[in-house]
Formats: sequence, C-alpha cells, structure tokens
Amino acid sequence: MAGIHKSEIPAVLLLLPFILGIAIGCYFVNTNYTYSLSIGLALTSSGFILLNFLYRQFKIYQYSWLGSLLLTTTLLLSGWLATSLHSDLNNKQHFSKQRADFLIIKVTDEPKQNGRFFRCVTKVEQSIYHREAVVASGNLLLTLVADSNSHPLAYGDELLIPAKFNLVAPPYNPAEFNYKQYLVHQNIYHQCFLSAGQVAKLRTQAGNPIVAYALETRQQMVMQLKRYLHNPQAIAVASTLLLGYKADLDPDILKAYAKTGTIHVLSVSGAHVAVLFLLISFLLRPLNRFKHARLFRTTTAVSLIWGYALLTGFSPAVCRAALMISLLIIGKTFRRQAHGLNILAVSAFILLLYNPFLFMDVGFQLSYLAVVGLIIFQPIINQQFNFKNTWLRKLWYWCSASLAAQLITFPLSTLYFHQFPIYFLISNLFIILPSELIMTVGIAFLITSLIPALAPVTGTLGYLLEHFILWMNQGLSFIEAMPYSSLDKVWLTTTEFLLLCIVVGLITLFLSRKYAWQLTVALTSLLLLSISISFKAYHATQHNSLVFFNTKKHTAILLNFGHQGVVVTDLNQQDKNFMYSIQPCLDSLQIEKANLIQLHQNLQTTFLKKHEHYLQFQNKSLLIFDKHLSQIQLPQQLCVDYLLFTDNPHADLSFICKNYTFKQLIIDANNSAQRTLKLMHDADSLHIKKVSLKRNNALVIVSN
Repeated sequence: MAGIHKSEIPAVLLLLPFILGIAIGCYFVNTNYTYSLSIGLALTSSGFILLNFLYRQFKIYQYSWLGSLLLTTTLLLSGWLATSLHSDLNNKQHFSKQRADFLIIKVTDEPKQNGRFFRCVTKVEQSIYHREAVVASGNLLLTLVADSNSHPLAYGDELLIPAKFNLVAPPYNPAEFNYKQYLVHQNIYHQCFLSAGQVAKLRTQAGNPIVAYALETRQQMVMQLKRYLHNPQAIAVASTLLLGYKADLDPDILKAYAKTGTIHVLSVSGAHVAVLFLLISFLLRPLNRFKHARLFRTTTAVSLIWGYALLTGFSPAVCRAALMISLLIIGKTFRRQAHGLNILAVSAFILLLYNPFLFMDVGFQLSYLAVVGLIIFQPIINQQFNFKNTWLRKLWYWCSASLAAQLITFPLSTLYFHQFPIYFLISNLFIILPSELIMTVGIAFLITSLIPALAPVTGTLGYLLEHFILWMNQGLSFIEAMPYSSLDKVWLTTTEFLLLCIVVGLITLFLSRKYAWQLTVALTSLLLLSISISFKAYHATQHNSLVFFNTKKHTAILLNFGHQGVVVTDLNQQDKNFMYSIQPCLDSLQIEKANLIQLHQNLQTTFLKKHEHYLQFQNKSLLIFDKHLSQIQLPQQLCVDYLLFTDNPHADLSFICKNYTFKQLIIDANNSAQRTLKLMHDADSLHIKKVSLKRNNALVIVSN
C-alpha cells in the first residue's frame, strides 16, 4: 500500500486474520469444531492478556513477535469460531436432527412468484412428532405450488407443513452453477416442494413489524412506479435500481449491462447511498446554523440512510456504504478523523461479526474491493497525467476512478463471471450522468409518490425517470453491439487467478513506487499466465468427448470435437434449463459455436453422423432409445457402444437386449424413479454395465 503506514490502518491489520479464519470456517462449514475452537480461543486470548501483564517483568519485549503471533492466532480462531457458531447445521436443535411428522415454520423474506410457483426462505420454529412439539431451528427453502395465480404467502406468515424436506441437490453437470454452495452460504441446507393443500396457515403478520412495514412500503412504491411509468423495462430497471426489488429484466437488457461492465448499476449499491446522503445533507443544511442541532442532524441522517437500507433489502453493498457513511457522519459530528481504509475495515468487521457468511457473497467481495481500489489505486492512476484544463482534469479523475475500480475487481469478476468488458471505460463514463439523474429523480419520485397532493409533480418526475432509463438502456445496448465489446468464455483456474492478481497489483504499484522487482515479478507472472492459457487453448483443440447431461425432465447430449460441438436435445437455446445446465459446459470447453439439433433430426459433419435415433461419433456409436422404439422389433440385433434409455418408454431390458447389443446402458434422469430402479436391478441380473443419471452427475466420456 503505497504511501500508507501500518500505524494508520490498525483495523485493516486486525481484520485480515479474522477474514482468514472466516474463510477457513466456510471451507469446513459442514464440520463442527466449535468445542475445539472455543478451547483454542480461550488459551490464545488468555495468553495474550497474560503477556501484556508480564511484558516488563519477564522482558518479553525481547520477543516482540510473540504478542503479534498470539493476537493473530486469536483473531483467526475468532473468525473460524464465529463462522462455526453462525452455521445453523451445528445447532443441536436443527430440525434435520429431530424426528418430526410436521414442522411449524415462519416466512422470513418476501416470497418470489414464478407462474404458479412461490418460493421463499422460512425459519423452522418447532418440530412436531406424535403430537408433541419441541423447539427447533434452521432455515428451510420452501417452494409452494399454488392452486391459482393468487398470492398464498406473505412475509410473517406462520405455517404448518409436513416434514417432507430434502438436502439441496449439488450441481450435476460440468461447470454448472453450484446453487447448493450458494444456499449454504445463506445458512440454507434443505428445501421442500409442497402443494397449497399440504400447507396450513396458523398465523399472519407474525414477523418483525419494522421489516413488514418496509416490505409493504416497497410494494406500494413499486405500484407507484407501475402507475406512472409505462415501459415494462423502464419499470423493471427502476424498481431494481431504486428499491432492490427483484424484477424480471429482459435478457437482452441484462446482456447489455453485463457485457459493458455496468451490471453493478442494476443493484442498489454504495453509489445509491452516497446520492441519498448528499440529498439528506442538502435538506438538513439549514440546521448547520444551530449549534445544538448537530446531534439531531446526525441522528436524522443516519436513521434515514439505514431506513433506505432496510427498504432495499440490506444488500451487502448497501450495508457497507450505509455503515461507512454512518461512521463518517458520527466521526464528523464528534470531530474525529480516520483513514478511509480504517473505516472500511471497521465496517467489514461489524458486518462479518453479524454474519460471517457475508464474506462468501460476491456482492460483498466486489463492493469492498472496488472501494479499496478507489482509496489505493485511484490516486496512483490519477497522478500519471496532470491536465491544466479543468474539464479534462475532471474527466481524467472519473477515468482514473473507473480504471481503479475495474482493475482491482478484474481478476475476481473474471473468475466468477467468465467475461471481461473491453469498453468498460466508455460505458462507465457514459452511465455517470444518467445514473446520477436516475437516482436523484428516482428518490424524489419515491418521496412525492407518498404524498397524494403532489401527484402532478410525481407524474413529471415519473416521465423524466422513464426517459432517463430508456436513454441509458439504448446507450449501453449500442456499446454492447460494438465489435469485440467483451471477452467471453474466460475460465480461470485458481493458479491463473492468483497470477492475474499479482500482475494487476504489482503493475499498479509500480506506477507509484517504480521498484524494478515489482515489474520483474509482474512480467514473470504475466508470462506464466500466458503459457497456462495457451496450453489450455491447445488442449481444447485436442479434446474430444461425449457428455450426457442430467437435465432432470429433458434429454441433452454433447458431442465435443475440439472447438466444435453438437448438442442433441429437446431444449431450445433460449430455454432456462439450457442456459443453466448446458451453456456453462460449452463455454468452459471453449466451444466457439455449438450446433443445436433436435432428438430425431438428421445431421452429418466431419466428426458426426446422425440418422434418427442412431449416432456415430468418431469411433463411438450411440442409440437413443425412447418411446418411438419401445414397440419396434428389429430383424437382427444392432450393435452400439452406448444405449441411452430416455423419456420413460414402456419397455423392459429383456426386450431391449433382444434387439440391441451395447457395452453400456445409460439411464437418463427424465425416467421415473420406479422405472430407473427396475432397469438398474435388471441390469445387475444380466451383468450389464450401467449408469443412472437420476440424482447423479452427468456422464462424461473422453474420446481422443
């Protein structure tokens, strides 16, 4: 950290081992080390306290490293223990550890609707076994199939449900998003699917009244947006950007924001809180004349900021900004100053102490990294050019801020999202004005919408808000449509990610310190990174494989030949199942363009010949056995390498063996559980090699 002495940032130095402890705790989240960690923490903290009392008596100052070691170990164990204690699965009263016929649960967030399906997070309060209720704990993800489009669930509802729950399924397909791990970091390990008839509502409005009021207010504001704005996409962007409301955004709009590096605009973030703070400061400015109004001004500003954070759902970025601004306001009130990194570290420590799993949240990581970049790297980049012209100086200031935030988040965002926006500087400069206008006009709109007498003003603000959003959407869509707007399908290994971090960090610091070793190490790391990526690219050209996907209710087979690929499936490319389960695999294999064909469509390429149900892929043959073949008798046996049993045809294995010979039976995930079990049993009896995809990983067969 150029120009920063460690004495200026003690909170940062204390935070680092605490974060390391949380990271270790998250890695071992399914293992309960609470007892051992408590003993270890008691010993190290006692040793540190004792060391301070006996510092002079035993001349321990000669071993100054000992105190640092004990304090670092104490903080590391504290982070690990905090994570272990926060994990509901380590609680003896967790509902999964109790015998139960029924569960009493409470809806703890706003239910999300998708057609007839309603999904929400619930908290288990009691488990009932043989009519005896005992206290229980833990979170449960509930999916309810409603009888109609009516809204059967609301925040604070207390429900009685049958104790029919399952562990959240892991990812079954290559490169698929790990939804199970995502839920684990939200303290959710189990889920259940129920129909409306299986659920009895015991009470309503049993949740936190403040949260309930905030959710109700947000719904009213969303309704006001729908009333005054007319374009569906403008409404979706406004409700997402201003209120953190999870609206269904058009895929093309999402793509435009993602590929231009401005996806952060579509979430309530620190910038929104900063705009609100400036607005509050402006409104409270008249109170500056009164000496004794300082405390009132501080209390009002902090309350309004946290009220907005509550309204928008307490996203990590908003909590970070709200906490930082609150600390700044309080410090200014009592005439205290602190380094920006110190305030940032204190806010992170408070949030992580409340919820250690926040450390694994992508929004939390990117939000804090971006601010670190603004504090450390932005001054370094900004001083590279010194313009005399005021407007050029301001323009370069914004450019340096965008570069700093993008550079420091570049490795992590590439690791998570597998793409890099080439025109990020142009797009981020472009959105400065419209996003500020949208936030300012949007907040004013939300305030006036609550006052019926100001309806004409609200209408005017709504008109401006809608057109600002449409202007921003059109501009970003234009940038996204430019040639080479983004670098896609970038899949980094852990080693490549670390090398990229070294390159970005040391080159930026070299601009400030000009140490030769920084440039040498950075260029060496860049060379190693280039070699690794080149080797992967070469390996991809030589890689040939067959992939049988687990898509639950559908069929999907990938025939991969170097950078080429053919997907045989009953899905279309825009289907959510295809985008979720198949597209990530295509991207990770660096398949430039996949040819998508239907199950019974014929095709002939240089590496594949497909005729109806029969496929010949290089030296491997495959038969897709479905309902169309279940009654067909062949004059002679057909010999294939693999037989895929799919779509639950009414045919037993003896009938199949009379018509086909095969080396391996593959039972698709879309077959019924009963038929899958029978096929597995019959295959064992006939000594046939088999594999079932139901609740199992996709089958990958490498063919080189």
